[in-house]
Amino acid sequence: MVTETLRLENIKKDFCMGEVVVNALRGVDLSIKKNEFVALMGPSGSGKSTLMNIIGCLDTPTSGRYFINGKDVSNIDDDSLSEIRNKEIGFIFQTFNLLPRATALENVMLPQIYAGVPRSERLKNAENVLRKVGLSDRMEHRPSELSGGQKQRVATARALINNPSIILADEPTGALDTKTSLEIMGLLKDIHAAGNTVIIITHEEDIALHAHRIIRLVDGLIVSDKINNNVIA
Repeated sequence: MVTETLRLENIKKDFCMGEVVVNALRGVDLSIKKNEFVALMGPSGSGKSTLMNIIGCLDTPTSGRYFINGKDVSNIDDDSLSEIRNKEIGFIFQTFNLLPRATALENVMLPQIYAGVPRSERLKNAENVLRKVGLSDRMEHRPSELSGGQKQRVATARALINNPSIILADEPTGALDTKTSLEIMGLLKDIHAAGNTVIIITHEEDIALHAHRIIRLVDGLIVSDKINNNVIA
């Protein structure tokens, strides 16, 4: 039986800009099952970043309900939200978000420091995920000593270390050249093939075509949700 990783029910998000209320999300319903590979697309102002923040437990909705693995996380307190975020969500950012003075190994260990995992165990786990992303020979290098693609591999390893329910990649190839972008998308495909649920947020059609399902947002609403029959191999 295929299980549901996340479900959103009538999610709305409003922001107050002075006296004006902006309806960033206007009633989003969405279900993503375990081991799906989904691309979330939309132009600037479509609400895709707001939706990403809610899916990633970086923000809570104004109204509606959000479930991760059957647990309602719509209105929980900040500490509980932070705990769920660290356990259930693995983030990959466009700008890598690596600590500049920390080695690749130290950067990858960070989520497990927050989770309270003993040092010997998190060291072993970090070494394992760095090997998985092809960086066994770069573990002691700092970000300044790595290429853009290597930095994104470190960020991907960090996202994987807690074995999260969802890998959430925000414009993961936005800062990379075409060749390196294809390498990173290949890595995300490998992560998906290993049984992970992967969601990428992108405005690039050619990147979205790597996903098996493409969801489009316009003006805070889902206007299209289709299976991609032309997945780039």
